[in-house]
Amino acid sequence: MAVPSRQIEQRLVRLACRGDGEAMSQVIELFQSPLQAYLTRLCGSRELAEDLAQETFVRVLANLNRFDDRFRFSTWLFTIARRLWMNHMSKHRPIADSVHVELRGGNAPTPGVLAAAGEQRTRLRRLLDTAIDVLSPQQREMVVLFHQQGWGVSEIAKQVRMPEGTVKSHLFRARRRMLGLIRADLSNRAFAEEVLR
Repeated sequence: MAVPSRQIEQRLVRLACRGDGEAMSQVIELFQSPLQAYLTRLCGSRELAEDLAQETFVRVLANLNRFDDRFRFSTWLFTIARRLWMNHMSKHRPIADSVHVELRGGNAPTPGVLAAAGEQRTRLRRLLDTAIDVLSPQQREMVVLFHQQGWGVSEIAKQVRMPEGTVKSHLFRARRRMLGLIRADLSNRAFAEEVLR
């Protein structure tokens, strides 16, 4: 689900600030899927992403009166989620990343069980999950915001507090590293070349 327009955001937030329970529910419903997808990509763990998303909504709803409507609500929401993730990361130091990351999600589908298109999508998702996993947390966040959430470079630059040129550089290096990992995986080389043409 795409992030709603600014007008819809503002209307719902104004109503929610006045104590409208239905508007609060709509805010959660509209943003739960994009927020959880963002956090899942950052964390690599659906369970942790669910916990962080829930904590994010608790904090957002408790502090809704502090929201400055000159800005996008989604940016504020994602900023709070990012801070919670960073706090979690600082408490639980990640293991150094490695180029040799195992595929998440188990075995590849057996031929004939899934339709060819479904099988290709599954393989691509596994390759991309693996490639994203080897990125630094900072690069992973930028890739997810840019490609999955559809944020522009300037929005990302504000979110991570870096110059736009630095964000572009991180995105370029992240894509190059992901592509290198996918191409290096000999068992998927032909598939990768076909997908990444």
